[in-house]
Amino acid sequence: MNFSRRRFAACLPALALAGACRPSGENNGALRLGYFPNITHATALVGVERGLYREALAGQGTALETFTFNAGPAAIEALLSGALDATYVGPNPAVNAFVKSKGAVKVIAGAATGGAFLVVRPEIAGPADLRGKKVSAPQLGGTQDVALRTWLIGQGFKIDEFGGGDVSVSPQENAQSLESFQSGEIAGAWVPEPWATRLILEGGGKVLVDERELWPDGRYTTTVLLVRKGQIEARRETIKALLRGHEAANKWIAEHAGEAKEVANTAIKKVTGKALAAATIDRAWENLQFTSDPVPAALIRSAEDAQKLGFVKLEGADLQTLFAPELLAEAAKG
Repeated sequence: MNFSRRRFAACLPALALAGACRPSGENNGALRLGYFPNITHATALVGVERGLYREALAGQGTALETFTFNAGPAAIEALLSGALDATYVGPNPAVNAFVKSKGAVKVIAGAATGGAFLVVRPEIAGPADLRGKKVSAPQLGGTQDVALRTWLIGQGFKIDEFGGGDVSVSPQENAQSLESFQSGEIAGAWVPEPWATRLILEGGGKVLVDERELWPDGRYTTTVLLVRKGQIEARRETIKALLRGHEAANKWIAEHAGEAKEVANTAIKKVTGKALAAATIDRAWENLQFTSDPVPAALIRSAEDAQKLGFVKLEGADLQTLFAPELLAEAAKG
Protein backbone atom coordinates (compact mmCIF):
# COMPACT_ATOMS: atom_id res chain seq x y z
CA MET A 1 0.00 0.00 0.00
CA ASN A 2 1.58 3.26 -1.08
CA PHE A 3 1.36 6.63 0.65
CA SER A 4 -1.52 7.90 -1.46
CA ARG A 5 -3.70 4.92 -0.53
CA ARG A 6 -2.83 5.24 3.16
CA ARG A 7 -3.72 8.94 3.11
CA PHE A 8 -7.00 8.13 1.36
CA ALA A 9 -7.93 5.49 3.92
CA ALA A 10 -7.03 7.78 6.79
CA CYS A 11 -9.10 10.62 5.40
CA LEU A 12 -12.33 8.72 4.93
CA PRO A 13 -13.42 8.55 8.59
CA ALA A 14 -12.65 12.22 9.14
CA LEU A 15 -13.76 13.92 5.96
CA ALA A 16 -16.25 16.02 7.85
CA LEU A 17 -13.52 17.56 10.00
CA ALA A 18 -12.44 21.05 9.08
CA GLY A 19 -10.14 20.46 6.17
CA ALA A 20 -7.98 17.92 8.00
CA CYS A 21 -7.32 16.00 4.80
CA ARG A 22 -7.73 18.75 2.26
CA PRO A 23 -4.77 19.13 -0.10
CA SER A 24 -2.91 22.42 -0.11
CA GLY A 25 -3.21 22.46 -3.90
CA GLU A 26 -4.51 20.32 -6.75
CA ASN A 27 -3.01 16.86 -7.08
CA ASN A 28 -0.47 16.55 -9.90
CA GLY A 29 0.54 12.94 -9.28
CA ALA A 30 -1.30 9.76 -10.19
CA LEU A 31 -4.88 10.25 -11.34
CA ARG A 32 -7.08 8.93 -8.52
CA LEU A 33 -10.32 7.45 -9.85
CA GLY A 34 -13.32 6.15 -7.91
CA TYR A 35 -16.08 3.78 -9.03
CA PHE A 36 -18.50 1.13 -7.72
CA PRO A 37 -18.30 -2.67 -8.19
CA ASN A 38 -21.68 -2.62 -9.93
CA ILE A 39 -22.67 -3.19 -13.53
CA THR A 40 -24.08 0.34 -13.77
CA HIS A 41 -20.38 1.28 -13.56
CA ALA A 42 -19.37 -1.20 -16.27
CA THR A 43 -17.48 1.52 -18.16
CA ALA A 44 -15.10 1.83 -15.22
CA LEU A 45 -15.00 -1.91 -14.53
CA VAL A 46 -14.04 -2.71 -18.11
CA GLY A 47 -11.74 0.30 -18.50
CA VAL A 48 -9.75 -0.60 -15.40
CA GLU A 49 -9.72 -4.36 -16.01
CA ARG A 50 -8.49 -4.01 -19.58
CA GLY A 51 -6.00 -1.26 -18.80
CA LEU A 52 -7.68 1.28 -21.09
CA TYR A 53 -7.35 4.18 -18.64
CA ARG A 54 -3.74 3.34 -17.87
CA GLU A 55 -2.91 3.21 -21.56
CA ALA A 56 -4.56 6.57 -22.24
CA LEU A 57 -2.98 8.25 -19.19
CA ALA A 58 0.45 6.84 -19.97
CA GLY A 59 0.59 9.19 -22.94
CA GLN A 60 0.57 12.05 -20.43
CA GLY A 61 3.09 10.32 -18.18
CA THR A 62 0.40 9.87 -15.52
CA ALA A 63 -0.20 6.76 -13.44
CA LEU A 64 -3.66 5.58 -12.34
CA GLU A 65 -4.83 4.76 -8.82
CA THR A 66 -8.31 3.31 -8.35
CA PHE A 67 -10.63 3.15 -5.35
CA THR A 68 -14.01 1.45 -5.05
CA PHE A 69 -17.07 2.57 -3.10
CA ASN A 70 -20.46 1.15 -2.20
CA ALA A 71 -22.41 4.42 -2.00
CA GLY A 72 -22.44 7.85 -3.63
CA PRO A 73 -22.01 9.98 -0.48
CA ALA A 74 -18.68 8.33 0.42
CA ALA A 75 -17.34 8.82 -3.11
CA ILE A 76 -18.49 12.44 -3.13
CA GLU A 77 -16.88 13.17 0.25
CA ALA A 78 -13.63 11.70 -1.02
CA LEU A 79 -13.82 13.80 -4.18
CA LEU A 80 -14.58 17.05 -2.38
CA SER A 81 -11.91 16.41 0.25
CA GLY A 82 -9.24 16.08 -2.42
CA ALA A 83 -8.71 12.35 -1.79
CA LEU A 84 -10.05 11.61 -5.30
CA ASP A 85 -9.61 13.47 -8.57
CA ALA A 86 -12.56 11.93 -10.42
CA THR A 87 -15.30 9.43 -9.70
CA TYR A 88 -18.15 7.59 -11.36
CA VAL A 89 -21.34 8.30 -9.45
CA GLY A 90 -25.10 8.59 -9.80
CA PRO A 91 -26.84 11.81 -10.89
CA ASN A 92 -28.26 12.91 -7.54
CA PRO A 93 -24.93 12.64 -5.69
CA ALA A 94 -23.35 14.61 -8.55
CA VAL A 95 -25.92 17.38 -8.14
CA ASN A 96 -25.49 17.38 -4.35
CA ALA A 97 -21.73 17.74 -4.81
CA PHE A 98 -22.23 20.60 -7.26
CA VAL A 99 -24.50 22.47 -4.85
CA LYS A 100 -22.44 21.72 -1.74
CA SER A 101 -19.18 22.81 -3.39
CA LYS A 102 -20.75 25.87 -5.05
CA GLY A 103 -19.90 24.63 -8.53
CA ALA A 104 -16.48 23.11 -7.84
CA VAL A 105 -17.25 19.87 -9.73
CA LYS A 106 -18.09 19.11 -13.35
CA VAL A 107 -19.83 16.24 -15.13
CA ILE A 108 -17.47 15.54 -18.02
CA ALA A 109 -19.27 12.49 -19.44
CA GLY A 110 -22.09 10.07 -18.97
CA ALA A 111 -21.44 6.38 -18.44
CA ALA A 112 -24.79 4.57 -18.32
CA THR A 113 -28.49 5.12 -18.80
CA GLY A 114 -31.44 2.92 -17.86
CA GLY A 115 -31.52 -0.05 -15.53
CA ALA A 116 -33.93 1.03 -12.75
CA PHE A 117 -37.28 -0.61 -12.00
CA LEU A 118 -40.03 -0.84 -9.43
CA VAL A 119 -40.24 -4.57 -8.82
CA VAL A 120 -43.24 -5.79 -6.82
CA ARG A 121 -44.66 -8.97 -5.41
CA PRO A 122 -46.86 -11.04 -7.79
CA GLU A 123 -50.11 -10.08 -6.04
CA ILE A 124 -49.59 -6.37 -6.76
CA ALA A 125 -51.69 -5.87 -9.91
CA GLY A 126 -51.33 -2.10 -10.16
CA PRO A 127 -50.42 1.09 -8.29
CA ALA A 128 -53.63 1.04 -6.22
CA ASP A 129 -52.54 -2.22 -4.59
CA LEU A 130 -49.58 -0.46 -2.98
CA ARG A 131 -51.83 1.51 -0.63
CA GLY A 132 -51.01 0.56 2.94
CA LYS A 133 -47.93 -1.34 1.82
CA LYS A 134 -44.22 -0.81 2.44
CA VAL A 135 -41.74 -0.30 -0.40
CA SER A 136 -38.04 0.52 -0.45
CA ALA A 137 -35.34 2.39 -2.34
CA PRO A 138 -31.58 2.23 -1.75
CA GLN A 139 -30.98 5.52 0.05
CA LEU A 140 -33.04 8.43 1.38
CA GLY A 141 -32.82 11.23 -1.18
CA GLY A 142 -30.84 9.08 -3.59
CA THR A 143 -31.53 8.72 -7.30
CA GLN A 144 -33.96 5.79 -7.06
CA ASP A 145 -35.58 7.13 -3.88
CA VAL A 146 -36.41 10.39 -5.65
CA ALA A 147 -37.79 8.49 -8.65
CA LEU A 148 -39.95 6.29 -6.42
CA ARG A 149 -41.35 9.13 -4.33
CA THR A 150 -42.03 11.29 -7.38
CA TRP A 151 -43.89 8.42 -9.07
CA LEU A 152 -45.94 7.63 -5.94
CA ILE A 153 -47.00 11.28 -5.62
CA GLY A 154 -47.93 11.23 -9.31
CA GLN A 155 -50.20 8.27 -8.57
CA GLY A 156 -52.04 10.36 -5.99
CA PHE A 157 -50.48 8.87 -2.86
CA LYS A 158 -49.50 10.92 0.16
CA ILE A 159 -46.07 10.03 1.55
CA ASP A 160 -43.57 11.52 3.95
CA GLU A 161 -39.86 11.33 4.70
CA PHE A 162 -40.40 9.15 7.78
CA GLY A 163 -42.20 6.21 6.19
CA GLY A 164 -45.72 7.45 6.85
CA GLY A 165 -48.59 8.19 4.50
CA ASP A 166 -50.55 6.03 2.09
CA VAL A 167 -47.45 4.07 1.09
CA SER A 168 -44.53 3.62 3.48
CA VAL A 169 -41.18 4.31 1.78
CA SER A 170 -38.29 2.73 3.67
CA PRO A 171 -34.66 3.36 2.66
CA GLN A 172 -32.78 0.05 2.55
CA GLU A 173 -29.49 -1.05 1.08
CA ASN A 174 -29.99 -3.14 -2.04
CA ALA A 175 -28.99 -6.43 -0.39
CA GLN A 176 -31.38 -5.73 2.49
CA SER A 177 -34.18 -4.96 0.03
CA LEU A 178 -33.71 -8.36 -1.56
CA GLU A 179 -33.94 -10.08 1.83
CA SER A 180 -36.96 -7.99 2.85
CA PHE A 181 -38.65 -8.75 -0.46
CA GLN A 182 -38.03 -12.48 -0.14
CA SER A 183 -39.40 -12.50 3.42
CA GLY A 184 -42.51 -10.52 2.45
CA GLU A 185 -41.60 -7.55 4.64
CA ILE A 186 -41.84 -5.17 1.67
CA ALA A 187 -44.22 -5.23 -1.28
CA GLY A 188 -41.72 -3.82 -3.74
CA ALA A 189 -38.51 -1.91 -4.30
CA TRP A 190 -37.32 0.70 -6.81
CA VAL A 191 -33.78 -0.46 -7.44
CA PRO A 192 -31.03 -0.32 -10.08
CA GLU A 193 -29.58 -3.30 -11.87
CA PRO A 194 -28.56 -5.96 -11.09
CA TRP A 195 -30.81 -5.79 -8.03
CA ALA A 196 -33.99 -5.43 -10.05
CA THR A 197 -33.17 -8.65 -11.87
CA ARG A 198 -32.26 -10.36 -8.60
CA LEU A 199 -35.64 -9.41 -7.10
CA ILE A 200 -37.26 -11.02 -10.14
CA LEU A 201 -35.12 -14.16 -10.39
CA GLU A 202 -34.45 -14.77 -6.69
CA GLY A 203 -37.50 -13.13 -5.13
CA GLY A 204 -40.21 -14.08 -7.61
CA GLY A 205 -41.06 -10.45 -8.31
CA LYS A 206 -42.37 -8.72 -11.40
CA VAL A 207 -41.83 -5.30 -12.95
CA LEU A 208 -44.53 -2.76 -12.18
CA VAL A 209 -42.60 0.27 -13.48
CA ASP A 210 -39.76 0.34 -15.98
CA GLU A 211 -38.30 3.80 -15.38
CA ARG A 212 -37.53 4.16 -19.09
CA GLU A 213 -41.27 4.55 -19.65
CA LEU A 214 -41.24 7.78 -17.63
CA TRP A 215 -38.63 9.63 -19.71
CA PRO A 216 -38.54 11.08 -23.24
CA ASP A 217 -37.10 8.51 -25.64
CA GLY A 218 -36.69 6.18 -22.64
CA ARG A 219 -33.39 7.80 -21.65
CA TYR A 220 -32.41 9.02 -18.21
CA THR A 221 -29.12 9.41 -16.37
CA THR A 222 -27.85 6.46 -14.33
CA THR A 223 -24.09 7.01 -14.01
CA VAL A 224 -21.83 9.98 -14.79
CA LEU A 225 -18.13 10.78 -14.59
CA LEU A 226 -17.58 13.64 -12.15
CA VAL A 227 -14.32 15.60 -11.81
CA ARG A 228 -13.18 18.42 -9.58
CA LYS A 229 -13.09 21.69 -11.49
CA GLY A 230 -9.65 22.36 -10.06
CA GLN A 231 -8.32 19.23 -11.75
CA ILE A 232 -9.59 20.43 -15.11
CA GLU A 233 -7.91 23.78 -14.58
CA ALA A 234 -4.64 22.34 -13.22
CA ARG A 235 -4.12 19.54 -15.76
CA ARG A 236 -6.60 19.65 -18.57
CA GLU A 237 -4.58 17.31 -20.79
CA THR A 238 -4.61 14.61 -18.11
CA ILE A 239 -8.39 14.85 -17.74
CA LYS A 240 -8.75 14.64 -21.52
CA ALA A 241 -6.60 11.49 -21.42
CA LEU A 242 -8.92 10.07 -18.78
CA LEU A 243 -11.81 10.75 -21.14
CA ARG A 244 -10.05 8.94 -23.96
CA GLY A 245 -9.79 5.90 -21.69
CA HIS A 246 -13.46 6.30 -20.83
CA GLU A 247 -14.46 6.49 -24.49
CA ALA A 248 -12.25 3.50 -25.32
CA ALA A 249 -14.03 1.47 -22.62
CA ASN A 250 -17.50 2.34 -23.93
CA LYS A 251 -16.41 1.56 -27.48
CA TRP A 252 -14.99 -1.81 -26.43
CA ILE A 253 -18.21 -2.64 -24.55
CA ALA A 254 -20.29 -1.82 -27.63
CA GLU A 255 -18.11 -3.98 -29.87
CA HIS A 256 -17.68 -6.92 -27.47
CA ALA A 257 -20.96 -7.12 -25.54
CA GLY A 258 -20.66 -10.78 -24.60
CA GLU A 259 -17.06 -10.58 -23.49
CA ALA A 260 -17.67 -7.23 -21.78
CA LYS A 261 -20.18 -8.86 -19.41
CA GLU A 262 -17.56 -11.42 -18.42
CA VAL A 263 -14.88 -8.77 -17.91
CA ALA A 264 -17.21 -6.67 -15.76
CA ASN A 265 -18.24 -9.69 -13.73
CA THR A 266 -14.62 -10.67 -13.16
CA ALA A 267 -13.92 -7.16 -11.92
CA ILE A 268 -16.93 -7.30 -9.58
CA LYS A 269 -15.68 -10.58 -8.12
CA LYS A 270 -12.22 -9.13 -7.51
CA VAL A 271 -13.70 -6.33 -5.41
CA THR A 272 -16.62 -8.07 -3.68
CA GLY A 273 -15.39 -11.66 -3.62
CA LYS A 274 -18.46 -12.88 -5.49
CA ALA A 275 -19.47 -12.73 -9.14
CA LEU A 276 -23.03 -12.26 -10.33
CA ALA A 277 -24.89 -15.34 -11.53
CA ALA A 278 -24.75 -15.69 -15.31
CA ALA A 279 -28.54 -15.42 -15.64
CA THR A 280 -28.54 -12.25 -13.55
CA ILE A 281 -25.87 -10.37 -15.47
CA ASP A 282 -27.26 -11.50 -18.82
CA ARG A 283 -30.72 -10.11 -18.07
CA ALA A 284 -29.54 -6.98 -16.26
CA TRP A 285 -27.05 -6.08 -18.99
CA GLU A 286 -29.83 -5.83 -21.56
CA ASN A 287 -31.49 -3.08 -19.51
CA LEU A 288 -28.50 -0.74 -19.60
CA GLN A 289 -26.96 1.45 -22.28
CA PHE A 290 -23.34 2.48 -21.89
CA THR A 291 -22.89 5.91 -23.35
CA SER A 292 -20.85 9.06 -22.83
CA ASP A 293 -24.00 11.18 -23.09
CA PRO A 294 -24.95 12.32 -19.55
CA VAL A 295 -28.49 13.13 -20.75
CA PRO A 296 -28.39 16.61 -19.14
CA ALA A 297 -32.11 17.33 -19.42
CA ALA A 298 -32.97 14.16 -17.50
CA LEU A 299 -30.35 14.82 -14.84
CA ILE A 300 -31.65 18.35 -14.31
CA ARG A 301 -35.26 17.15 -14.09
CA SER A 302 -34.26 14.56 -11.50
CA ALA A 303 -32.56 17.31 -9.48
CA GLU A 304 -35.68 19.44 -9.67
CA ASP A 305 -37.74 16.48 -8.44
CA ALA A 306 -35.34 16.10 -5.51
CA GLN A 307 -35.79 19.77 -4.70
CA LYS A 308 -39.59 19.42 -4.72
CA LEU A 309 -39.21 16.59 -2.23
CA GLY A 310 -36.98 18.72 -0.01
CA PHE A 311 -33.80 16.69 -0.48
CA VAL A 312 -31.72 19.45 -2.11
CA LYS A 313 -31.87 23.23 -2.23
CA LEU A 314 -30.81 24.39 -5.67
CA GLU A 315 -31.36 28.05 -4.72
CA GLY A 316 -30.31 29.64 -7.98
CA ALA A 317 -27.68 27.04 -8.85
CA ASP A 318 -27.37 26.95 -12.64
CA LEU A 319 -27.30 23.22 -13.33
CA GLN A 320 -26.43 23.86 -16.97
CA THR A 321 -22.96 24.82 -15.72
CA LEU A 322 -22.57 21.43 -14.05
CA PHE A 323 -21.67 19.99 -17.45
CA ALA A 324 -18.42 20.41 -19.38
CA PRO A 325 -19.21 18.81 -22.77
CA GLU A 326 -16.36 20.61 -24.50
CA LEU A 327 -13.83 18.28 -22.87
CA LEU A 328 -15.18 15.22 -24.69
CA ALA A 329 -14.88 17.08 -28.01
CA GLU A 330 -11.33 18.15 -27.18
CA ALA A 331 -10.40 14.62 -26.07
CA ALA A 332 -11.65 13.20 -29.37
CA LYS A 333 -9.22 15.43 -31.23
CA GLY A 334 -6.28 13.94 -29.35
